[in-house]
Amino acid sequence: MAITYSQQIPDLQTYYDLRKSVDWNNFCPEQSEKAINNSVYFILAKDGDLPVAMGRVVGDGMYFTIVDVVVRPEYQGQKIGSTIVNRLVEIIQAEAPKGARLSIQLIAAQGKEQFYVKQGFKILPHENCGPALRKVIYT
Repeated sequence: MAITYSQQIPDLQTYYDLRKSVDWNNFCPEQSEKAINNSVYFILAKDGDLPVAMGRVVGDGMYFTIVDVVVRPEYQGQKIGSTIVNRLVEIIQAEAPKGARLSIQLIAAQGKEQFYVKQGFKILPHENCGPALRKVIYT
């Protein structure tokens, strides 16, 4: 069956199932619902009725972060992930005003850095940027 892509925002269970398929921890339901609904852009890939991959963007119009790029393991290697990332970048670019400068970043899962390098992302630090930093808080 052919993979279809849409900007459909999935329900919470679909979001959780996709994250769990790659052994990612899920956030609490209140956080997850808010995050999903506040996404700037969302791409959901399906094989028939089965959700097989997703990716979403958060951002403010200048800075964008691609998050939750997930492809079920049995569907990896079919260019679904790269299609999602490229579509998200294309949407960001298409909706930017003329003369805009856009910064799109992400945090790659361990060992997946080269996948994003192939999509045109640069590993930090590089000649124009220092290293990326992150702080995780548990309440």
